[in-house]
Amino acid sequence: MAKSKDQNTEAAPVNPSVARLQTFYKEKVTPSLVERFQYKNIMKVPKLQKISINIGVGAAAAEPKLLEIALQELAQITGQKPQVRKSKKAISNFKLREGQAIGCRVTLRRKAMYEFFDRFVSLAVPRIRDFRGLNDTSFDGRGNYTVGVKEQIIFPEIDIDKVPRISGMDISFVTSASTDEEAYALLSELGMPFKKKNN
Repeated sequence: MAKSKDQNTEAAPVNPSVARLQTFYKEKVTPSLVERFQYKNIMKVPKLQKISINIGVGAAAAEPKLLEIALQELAQITGQKPQVRKSKKAISNFKLREGQAIGCRVTLRRKAMYEFFDRFVSLAVPRIRDFRGLNDTSFDGRGNYTVGVKEQIIFPEIDIDKVPRISGMDISFVTSASTDEEAYALLSELGMPFKKKNN
């Protein structure tokens, strides 16, 4: 039996070095932002530059194992080896010595950045208890946005049965936008579920 034209048509090859959301940004988000803000130069269209995830483990000063757990969990969530953050000065009231390990962080760029963003908005955020949308007031005035996550267990990579302690993290989305309005539009177009604004 002869194959139909549709059956003979092969799917376009997928570039494994490009994340799904990265393609979506180029094909959908960029034209939408150009139309909205009337950019004359395509290079002025804001884009996501990097995502930084930070976990503070102040209790690690008294219990070093907590830092090891945070390092393992952050590596599971991001697929990248975290960097240990150390205190810059001693604080006697908190029994903190200069150079003591107090947290960890990961900075994601390019494909890893887009893949994390995709998983964050599609899989992790919907698992937040009583979720009503992310606060849109956490922009820094320079086009960057930071969201605090109270529980690491919202990430499906974390096995809740193996979590000894609930902990949070700060996730910063750094963009090339020159204003918070442009950054808000960029992140919204990429799928960031902000709280709906009242008209």
